[in-house]
Amino acid sequence: MKYDIAIVGAGIAGCALGFIAKSRGKRVLLIDKAATPATGGSSAAGAFISPKLGKKTSLLELTNLAYAFAVKFYEKEFREYFEQSGIVRLPKNAEDAKEFEKYQSYIGGQLIKPSQAKKLGVKSEFECLYFEDGGVCDAQGLCRALAQNIDFMQADVKDFRELFKLANKVVLANGYEGFSELEYMGISGIWGSRGDFYSQDEIKVSMHKSISVSANKNGIIKIGATHVRAKNPTAACTICDGEPLKELITEAKKIANLNEIKIKEIFCGMRSGSRDYFPLVGGVLDTKFLLENYPQIKNGFKKFEYKYIENLYVLNGFGGRGFVFAPLMATWLYEHIFEAKELDSKVKPERLFLKWARKLP
Repeated sequence: MKYDIAIVGAGIAGCALGFIAKSRGKRVLLIDKAATPATGGSSAAGAFISPKLGKKTSLLELTNLAYAFAVKFYEKEFREYFEQSGIVRLPKNAEDAKEFEKYQSYIGGQLIKPSQAKKLGVKSEFECLYFEDGGVCDAQGLCRALAQNIDFMQADVKDFRELFKLANKVVLANGYEGFSELEYMGISGIWGSRGDFYSQDEIKVSMHKSISVSANKNGIIKIGATHVRAKNPTAACTICDGEPLKELITEAKKIANLNEIKIKEIFCGMRSGSRDYFPLVGGVLDTKFLLENYPQIKNGFKKFEYKYIENLYVLNGFGGRGFVFAPLMATWLYEHIFEAKELDSKVKPERLFLKWARKLP
């Protein structure tokens, strides 16, 4: 039997695509170098399902479209792994607080006073925005549930071409560990640390400022995650001055009414981001062919047709919002591959090709 699709990478991106393809009747093979899903960057994710705040940009609109889709997806399919605690977004400072009423006008949510926030276990001297449909996912549990009925193979894939012996379509969803064919996309690593803590504090909602703190569920509070662009794990700051997750704990106590907390477990891993912070979803360009046949591309030449590597796709670059972006981006890619639906140009990786090519020697 030949699979309809092989997916390299069993983080939230690969697992979401695998679930969607399987649920729509496709034969799916999920491949990861680890023995089980969600052992890399997705395992260290805070997995908070929260909207993006800020000025009205195309990235904000896309993120919040994905947020609304993710909430409905997790509510319907994986309620057991989605703690819909509600999420409170705190202003960064007094200047940011002045903008919250404007944010509410096009993002939604409920403005709550500091006194109301305090009753929920949130510390803030300014009004906050409360989104009752947000919350936090069980990162590892959710990924493994998504992959539960999918054929799984442990393998460290070095040459994706070998996979065409097994499947008609191949999708690279393996995060920052890219192939040379993806170089033009500029995928970079974002190291992150998250901690699960024992606590008796009455934290009724999840919250986010510079970091996130989850509602208390059965005596456990999640705090995370750091976002450090780096080339090695030491920069993730899992240990700070001999105190595990010191930075996260310090920031958490500024926004949540936390007293005594004790580390239960620490997670650390690399998530992948793109140069412009938009996801990378779609076909993979045959850059070798393009540069050989149109060498003037390096000088800004634009009158050519893109050529893609046949049946090869990418699902990547979600940054720190993997659990927000994954359901919608995986759906879009599935429908592009199997239903020939056009992708939003903002997520197509080809958007980054010309700028990359112009920097080549």
